[in-house]
Amino acid sequence: MNCYPKSRVVSMVALLLFSTTSLAAAQGEKKTIYLALWRGCEQACEGFQDEIAASSIDAKVVVRNADRDKGKLAGFVEEARALKSDTVVTWGTSVTLGMAGTITEQQNPKILHDLPVVFMIVADPIGSGIIESYEKTGRANLTGTRNRVPEKVNVATMQAYLPSFSKLGLLFNRDEPNSVLKMKELQELSGEMGFELIAREVELDADGKPMADSIPVQLAEIKAAGADFAYFGSSSFLQVHGDLFTRAMVDNDLPLLSPYEKLVRDSDALLSVAAPYSEVGRLAARQVLKILVDGIPPGELPVASLDQFTYVINMATAKKLKLFPPIDFLQFAETVN
Repeated sequence: MNCYPKSRVVSMVALLLFSTTSLAAAQGEKKTIYLALWRGCEQACEGFQDEIAASSIDAKVVVRNADRDKGKLAGFVEEARALKSDTVVTWGTSVTLGMAGTITEQQNPKILHDLPVVFMIVADPIGSGIIESYEKTGRANLTGTRNRVPEKVNVATMQAYLPSFSKLGLLFNRDEPNSVLKMKELQELSGEMGFELIAREVELDADGKPMADSIPVQLAEIKAAGADFAYFGSSSFLQVHGDLFTRAMVDNDLPLLSPYEKLVRDSDALLSVAAPYSEVGRLAARQVLKILVDGIPPGELPVASLDQFTYVINMATAKKLKLFPPIDFLQFAETVN
């Protein structure tokens, strides 16, 4: 009698499941792709659907929006199973953790260990415990995309833009795991790259919810503590209030680097180094197609990453801050406003 560890049995069952899925795809059956979002359909969601629509696969994309309510995610799991979804795509850290869980939760029946999952827009899938590494996720049913520029690149960009930079300001949301992870990552990086991190938490109300009214107050405190550059970090809550956040930065005479170019193009952030969200969505779609069309089990796919990023500078903000970009930046960066 052969005795396999439980994890080995789960892996074998998952591989059988995905082999069946690829056979069905080869037979041309209509596919169901379940797309679970955190804060509505934005550029990554649109890019994903455009790429699927442009492919040869016959698929229906079922779109669901949690609207930043973690309580809806259990229902999404149940619905994805009831629909017998061929692939589930999760947007963001909160949705991915709520629906696919961590490596240690693979035996938990409340999370998706029985359907193929592709994640996107997850700030730190390793630090969140979702995967083992970008090369091998350690999850038979799961792969994803990597959209963030390494934080070393962001810090080096600030140092190049402002050679006197020594203190980095950061506002983070304790209510979002990805936001806390980014704060800790920057704290660890501060010693290596020679800067001081000045971090403040978004204030919470009596119900434990972050308060938008506290954003300008906290940013003023960060400036008063001596920050000479600020970083947006990772937070869906702060992105929703991006106009308020970036205006407060200018009011406090603080340059802001954002990993989200939208805050430079449409708000008042000074600088971004980012992968366009629409391209991240298209990349996630290509991961899905590898699973459904090529028949590759998700766990055999490394987390896919884009190899090109865009630098964008808001010249109106640069003028307000009297902080114009160095000449060499203008050779490769796009300027707006």
